Amino acid sequence: MTGADVRAAITRAHHEEWARVVASVTKRFGDLDVAEEAAAEAFAAAVERWPSDGVPPNPGAWLTTTATRRAIDRLRRESKRDDKQKEARLVFGDDPPVPLGPIDDDRLRLIFTCCHPALAMQTRVALTLRMVGGLTVPEIARAFLVQETTMGQRISRAKAKIKAARIPYRVPSAADLPARVSGVLAVLYLVYNEGYLATGPDADPVRHDLTAEAIRLTRLIRALLPDDGEVAGLLALMLLTEARRTARVSSAGELVSLDEQDRGTWDAAMVAEGHRLVRERLASGVAPGRYQLLAAISAVHTSARDLGDTDWSQILALYDQLAVLDPSPVVALNRAVAVGELDGPAVALATVDRLGGDLAGYHAFHATRAELLRRLGRDREARAAYDEAIALAGNTAESAALTRRRDRLASG
Repeated sequence: MTGADVRAAITRAHHEEWARVVASVTKRFGDLDVAEEAAAEAFAAAVERWPSDGVPPNPGAWLTTTATRRAIDRLRRESKRDDKQKEARLVFGDDPPVPLGPIDDDRLRLIFTCCHPALAMQTRVALTLRMVGGLTVPEIARAFLVQETTMGQRISRAKAKIKAARIPYRVPSAADLPARVSGVLAVLYLVYNEGYLATGPDADPVRHDLTAEAIRLTRLIRALLPDDGEVAGLLALMLLTEARRTARVSSAGELVSLDEQDRGTWDAAMVAEGHRLVRERLASGVAPGRYQLLAAISAVHTSARDLGDTDWSQILALYDQLAVLDPSPVVALNRAVAVGELDGPAVALATVDRLGGDLAGYHAFHATRAELLRRLGRDREARAAYDEAIALAGNTAESAALTRRRDRLASG
């Protein structure tokens, strides 16, 4: 195995095993800080040893065992040595562990701990991205548009609060699940979005490990709450988005917009499952929530043979419903795109321009304006709007796509 092969194996192991290692060590020792440090040390050991020793047959087991040993070493070094060693012996006792929730999944326990309502929402997302998603502190800081030191302190304080408040490491009881699940869904959606279009100039434009993990955990929550419409809606939304993953980035590393994607490359099985979930929720007769409406919009898009076949009237009607539940400027911006297809770019641009005060720092606002201005033949203004969008874009693939559109305009 070459050095490049070993490096690739370590990268793959980090993507696939980080959350499992952190969750396993947390389950044993009940301390996120210990678990995170031990996991990091285990991966550092892999970088040091695998090039000479070879990649182990089961990388996840090797990493978990190494992390567990590093955690024990740390506990032995710390104060109250005897008490901590006693705790470690109890953890490794012969008695079988007591079930910690309705579903026995370490990573699900980890995410409910990271998403505990005692923590602020931004903290829940950051902690989940770090502990479950394995993102680095700089990556998370870029996602939140804050300094790296600030984000590091935020995550450290969150772990300390979990420890001090004795927040339990378990899936909530069946009675408590409905109240807790909405916060978890919000976090999972944000984790999915980080994988769908990763932040940072050096990040892979699409991180399948994060999107796959978000989908896996959403499936588990759906198993817990099969009648919860929003869980089904979020799963459908993720599936219908993930189905287009291979078509979203060109061979040149450029983001491909929906209207330019080769729809024949979409994952037909994922599309079918997403459509089935949407139909089931519509047939339930229960008023849809935010995720169900977003999934229904995606279902309309993925049902069309091409852009011209899209039922924009239905999309606009769905956005009208969504705006009642979520009257945010981003929803208004997306609704304006549908208006532009139905009533023309001038009508849509008037709506978009009214959102400038709220969305001046949002790259999609400027990209949408640029496209509407282009359609109106206002090339100079369109070029300036593209420049704004490019400056604000957080991903090289997206910047490349916007640059191509701007340059095509310039040469037209």
